[in-house]
Amino acid sequence: MEPAVLLDIDDTGIATITLNRPEMRNPISGDDVVDGLCDTLVALECNPKVRVAVLTGAGKAFSSGGDINAMKPGGGGLNAGFPAGTRGNYKRGIQRLPLAFAALEVPVIAAVNGPAIGAGLDLACMCDLRIAGESAKFAESFVKLGIIPGDGGAWLLQRVIGFAKAAEMTLTGDIIDAQEALACGLVSRVVPDAELLDAARALAAKIAANPPHAVRMTKRLLWEARRADLATVLEMSAAMQAVAHATGDHEEAVNAFLEKRKPVFKGD
Repeated sequence: MEPAVLLDIDDTGIATITLNRPEMRNPISGDDVVDGLCDTLVALECNPKVRVAVLTGAGKAFSSGGDINAMKPGGGGLNAGFPAGTRGNYKRGIQRLPLAFAALEVPVIAAVNGPAIGAGLDLACMCDLRIAGESAKFAESFVKLGIIPGDGGAWLLQRVIGFAKAAEMTLTGDIIDAQEALACGLVSRVVPDAELLDAARALAAKIAANPPHAVRMTKRLLWEARRADLATVLEMSAAMQAVAHATGDHEEAVNAFLEKRKPVFKGD
């Protein structure tokens, strides 16, 4: 069987991560996908040549979320049949994903190429940016199955679209289309399906063109600012700025500006 998660890194430092279970609409609750994604994110973090990543799904779906066929006790899913076992399955399984994305300093763009349902929507919210194809659909649909967002969705979604809209989506479980997702800020743009990956890579190229140390530190600062008070963020900003000022890329950026030429950033 092919790997559940595919990784490709081009010579510009753009990584493409592909969920590779199209026949199942790319569910993410299985150990193969969780392990594959976590291992991939660690590999990206440890590779200084990687400047940005694009996450998408193979086939016609971004991710259907959990595998409903495996949700019954003994079905091979997260439901162990008794509460303590189920709790452990979540902590050792799908809950590793939001922690892995939060630890990653490489920016990730979700290219939502079809339905992003339940944990699939939450996976998109773990990314830093989201763009959607016209056929994309989104739902925080756990309540429809009599369960709650066990993967951190209650924390993730409201930080992307605000409490009121997140509450509406989570309590109704309703599906929204790409245009409504754009209107509520869930995605930053909608493009024709055939142009989605090109648009995601074009956005990635704009990020990759910037000094890589500054990009990674900026992402870390943005994530920490979601949960820290102003004084803490200012202290972190001062420390990170001291590092940024000492980089060769900062010197190159200033010199290129003054010399009216295009800068060449090397990650120094």
